[in-house]
Amino acid sequence: MINQVLIPILVLLANVISTVVLVSFVLGLLVAFNVVSMNNRLVSSLMQALDAILTPILRPVRRFMPPTGGIDFSPIVLLVMIKIVLIILSYLGTQFE
Repeated sequence: MINQVLIPILVLLANVISTVVLVSFVLGLLVAFNVVSMNNRLVSSLMQALDAILTPILRPVRRFMPPTGGIDFSPIVLLVMIKIVLIILSYLGTQFE
């Protein structure tokens, strides 16, 4: 039952969070390189929404990371942690067959 219901739901959730992190990263790069402007209401709203979603997830990661100046490595650490969880879930899924 676990590998048929719970594990696919957790994998889907991990994939959604990974996608949100990547979209936030790319949008942040586009803003930083002045490809899109924060004066655009759509871009501003999207950045605020992504920030509201990711801040609670990234806060614990940022708490344990040393200061690195102006570069925020917490999204990369979060993506690695999500990948590790997916590997563990795939292993657990094969154990319950």
